[in-house]
Amino acid sequence: MKKKVLFIDRDGTLVIEPPIDYQLDSFEKLEFYPKVFRNLFFIRQKLDFDFVMVTNQDGLGTSSFPEETFWPVHNLVMKTFENEGIIFDDVQIDRSFPEDNAPTRKPRTGMLTQYIDNDAYDLENSFVIGDRATDVELAYNLGCKAILLQKDDSILKDKKLQDTCVLATADWDKVAEFLFAGERIAEVRRTTKETDIYIRLNLDGSGTCKINTGLGFFDHMLEQIGKHGGLDLTIQVKGDLEVDEHHTIEDTAIALGECLYQALGNKRGIERYGYCLPMDDCLCQVTLDFGGRAWLVWDAEFKREKIGEMPTEMFLHFFKSLSDAARMNLNIKAEGQNEHHKIEGIFKALARSIKMAVKRDIYHYEVPSSKGCI
Repeated sequence: MKKKVLFIDRDGTLVIEPPIDYQLDSFEKLEFYPKVFRNLFFIRQKLDFDFVMVTNQDGLGTSSFPEETFWPVHNLVMKTFENEGIIFDDVQIDRSFPEDNAPTRKPRTGMLTQYIDNDAYDLENSFVIGDRATDVELAYNLGCKAILLQKDDSILKDKKLQDTCVLATADWDKVAEFLFAGERIAEVRRTTKETDIYIRLNLDGSGTCKINTGLGFFDHMLEQIGKHGGLDLTIQVKGDLEVDEHHTIEDTAIALGECLYQALGNKRGIERYGYCLPMDDCLCQVTLDFGGRAWLVWDAEFKREKIGEMPTEMFLHFFKSLSDAARMNLNIKAEGQNEHHKIEGIFKALARSIKMAVKRDIYHYEVPSSKGCI
């Protein structure tokens, strides 16, 4: 079997990169990245990756960064990881300055030729983990994927790097979860004589939304699901709005429900259940169960015929179609005077309920049911 590799940066990834001079040249500057030990140990124990440290140390061995200030701290770092059961199979250190344009300096691959065009390694299913765009570029140059240890991927301006980066997070818990349990992304294309709908959903996203249904208020409500649920959500809809809004709203709910169902997969490790929240004069409660059985309880009344371009009679229909397609139990209750606040509160509560229910714990990676399946 071919070996998979984690090419792991050091500064900013395993240890906190010192500000100002970016040199870890004294014990006073040493601070390990939060939660790195338990997660790398978990990855080492549960998965089959080789660990390769790949680090640029600008001018190591020159007067600007003498060897005697580097090695004592570096050796302590390595020994500490070893004592925690985390062994690096290889350590590659480039000593050049950026202006040298050395072939061994990240993102170039000169230090890693033994892993390239070598049938012993599966680079396609390997990862570079680092905190800089150059780490993502290294992954691209190696032909593998990247995990960017930043809150988002806004530093990646190049489209090829955005495509290479499969996860952007500042949390090592999320890195371990991704590597162990995989991504939870689904795409659904639903085409009928009345609508053409494309939806892409990432349950472990950051709330990024690209939504266009042709109904402004409906877009606004769907954005609440992505933003407050922490989901990356793309929804593109072409519907027969010249007839009315019914098919667009109903079919979007069906496609979104199917996306949720697919993205959840076997549901191992999820919380399963999830929320009520106030919005000005309104109190909105949305509780759900991703238990595989569709059911809707609806206790909300609206006095207006429309909010924006969206008929209020379609609210019940949307949530019924959504619960059916996602195979989830939805119990919705809302009280208040302002109709806009009431429905927006329902969508926000739904988003928070989804966020709570899909939360995944890889350290208790079981199906949340006494039946053994849901």
